[in-house]
Amino acid sequence: MTSPTIKDRFRVIRDTIEQGGRLGLEDGIFLYSPEVDLHDLGQLANLVRERMHGNVGYYNINTHLNPTNVCVYRCRFCAFRSDLRDPKSYVMSDEQILARGREAVENGCTEMHIVGGLHHKLGYDWYRGILSQLLEAYPQIHLKAWTPVEIDWFAFLTKWPLEKVLADLREAGLGSLPGGGAEIFHPEVRNQICEHKANAHQWIAIHQTAHEIGLKSNCTMLYGHIEEPYHRIDHLLRLRDLQDRTGGFQTFIPLAFHPDNTKLSHIKKASALMDLRTIAVSRLMLDNVPHIKAYWIMLGIGTAQTALAYGADDIDGTVRHELIYHDAGATTPEILTVDQIRHLISESGRDPVERDTLYHHVHRDPNDFKSWYTGSPTSVNTVGAL
Repeated sequence: MTSPTIKDRFRVIRDTIEQGGRLGLEDGIFLYSPEVDLHDLGQLANLVRERMHGNVGYYNINTHLNPTNVCVYRCRFCAFRSDLRDPKSYVMSDEQILARGREAVENGCTEMHIVGGLHHKLGYDWYRGILSQLLEAYPQIHLKAWTPVEIDWFAFLTKWPLEKVLADLREAGLGSLPGGGAEIFHPEVRNQICEHKANAHQWIAIHQTAHEIGLKSNCTMLYGHIEEPYHRIDHLLRLRDLQDRTGGFQTFIPLAFHPDNTKLSHIKKASALMDLRTIAVSRLMLDNVPHIKAYWIMLGIGTAQTALAYGADDIDGTVRHELIYHDAGATTPEILTVDQIRHLISESGRDPVERDTLYHHVHRDPNDFKSWYTGSPTSVNTVGAL
């Protein structure tokens, strides 16, 4: 009996997808094979993408806040962290944090993305206070804050159960969770790149608890370092399983490893072709996660644009003050203006739609277009989830 050819096997997968079926572990590993034509894979992922979102390309107006880079962990892939006495270490003051909030409001941002180091000299109240002071001063800004790595650290500091930590943070102003800290779940890889921080079980438990108390979150995967296709697909399937149980994930963001200034600097950065393959495979495997984001800061602008035809429906936002990827050698701009990001989406053949963090369509007065990125305040109205 003749074994199936690459084309035969891909045809079976295409039939499964076209009929609304679900792919398994072996299917995902197969799709990472270089023998699978990337263009054919992209077309199939685009079929799913357009079935879910039509021709829309989402973006938001957001800013990043990394309150400190001092961290107790020494993850091998991280170029951002610092020791307490390192010359590059910093801790933002309350005044600096509030100034960042004011800048966000003045530039029309609907979201602040807040993550940082685990500073062993700062208590839980300091981290909680970042949210509470921003909420009090700028209640119109959605605070997407603290990965499970940080939540796990807060639980260690307070000795509270996860539900109490998350409920307390929500009271302080937490609106949703970002997806960072996932890296690669499989212990064969995780124990080599970040063995001491929250493991896969803890990461999943924290997101599950967040979903159960009504908080939405994102999810990620760090690829292009020491992992193999099996580890990537195993990671995606664990995310899919949690989503089956809770439905709380909004967006999946594949994150390409940037090796510069890390302890893995000998590794060659993933190619644009691998970036696009990972976007496409993610869209096909994560059939229950609504959105796939092509994070332009990490991918580069051209690849992010192309990804909108390979399964991605979101290009992230204007992004102000991003540090983590730039410390690791990202050469992309630190910020894009609204007209630039809308042009990039339109140039890709998609219809740009501004969203807030929870994927409500943001309506603005077209006459205020310039004020969205020149620093003048602008009013925002969000209606109905898309």
